[in-house]
Amino acid sequence: MDWLLNAGDDPAHKFLLMIIAIVLFVAVMALILFVVDKPRNPSKWFIAGGFVGPALLLLAAGLLYPAIGTIVNSFQRRNSSEFVGFDNYARAFSDPAFLLVLGNTALWVLVAPALATFIGLVYAVVVDHSRFEKFAKALVFLPMAISMVGASIIWRFVYEYKPDQPGIEQTGLLNQLIVWLGGSPVQFLLERPGNTFLLMVVLIWIQTGFSMTLLSASIRAIPTDIVEAARLDGLSGFGMFWRITIPSIRPALVVVLTTIAMTTLKVFDIVRTMTAGRYGTSVVANEFYEQSFRQNNAGLGAALAVLLFIIVIPVIIYNVRQMRLAEEVR
Repeated sequence: MDWLLNAGDDPAHKFLLMIIAIVLFVAVMALILFVVDKPRNPSKWFIAGGFVGPALLLLAAGLLYPAIGTIVNSFQRRNSSEFVGFDNYARAFSDPAFLLVLGNTALWVLVAPALATFIGLVYAVVVDHSRFEKFAKALVFLPMAISMVGASIIWRFVYEYKPDQPGIEQTGLLNQLIVWLGGSPVQFLLERPGNTFLLMVVLIWIQTGFSMTLLSASIRAIPTDIVEAARLDGLSGFGMFWRITIPSIRPALVVVLTTIAMTTLKVFDIVRTMTAGRYGTSVVANEFYEQSFRQNNAGLGAALAVLLFIIVIPVIIYNVRQMRLAEEVR
C-alpha cells in the first residue's frame, strides 16, 4: 500500500501507477456494464444506479468528504490537535491583517465584475454590425485563451520597474512610456491601494472577452419587431440602448455579472503570481493558501476556505436562477 501512495520522483514508478489506474478504471467500467447488462428486463432505476452510482461515490469521496473535513478543521487549532470553537473565525473578523484581506476581496467583487461587464457591453454595442466586427471581437476575445498565470506574467512585465539611474533602461511598458514623457519610473505594485486596482486590470482584460461574447449574442437575439417598433416611436441612439437593449438583455447581464463575480471570489493565480499577496494585495483565496501551506496553520486556513465557500454559495444560487429565467424567456 505504501508503494502505491509514495511514488517519489521516479518517472518509471509514476508511469506504472498511471497504467495501474487506467487498468483499474477499465476493469471497474467493464464490471458495471456486465452487472447492468446481466438482468433480462432491468428497471430504469437499476440502469441509472449502475452508471450514476459510481460517479456519486467518487463525488462524495472527492468533494463531500474533504468539505466536511475542512469544516471540522476550521474549529481546531493550527495543528488540528484540539477544538477551539469559533476562535479562527473571530480572528478572521478581528485581526487588522485579515480585515484588509476581506476588504480587498470585497473590492475585487464590487469593481472587477462591474467594469468587465460594462466594457464588454459597450464594446459589443459599438462593434455590432460594424465593418470589422469579426476582427474586433476576436481581438478582445483572445485574452480568454491565456491562463491566469500567463496573463499575470504578461502584465507583471507591463508594470515592471527599474531604478531611475544612468545606463539602466526600463523593461516595463508603462514605466518606459512615463520616462519617454519626461517622468520618473513608478513602482506600481508596491503602492496601495492602487496596486490592488492594477491587479484587477488583469482579470478585467481576460473577462471582457467573455462578457462581450455573451452580451453580443443576447443583443443579436433581440426580436427585430421590438427594435422596429421602438424606432417608429422615435427612439434612437442612447434611448434605444437604455430603453430597449438593456431591458431585453437583463437576464444575460445578470448571468455575466454573477459568473465573473464567482471567478473573482476564487482569484488566486493573479495575486500569487504578481505580488504573492504582499504590499496589502492579498485576498481570501490567496490567504487560505498562505495560512494552510506556508504558515502551516490548518485551522485558520480551513476557516478562510469555509468563509469563501459561504460567500460563493448565494452567488451560485442566484446565478442558476437567472440562467433558468433566461431559458424561460427564450
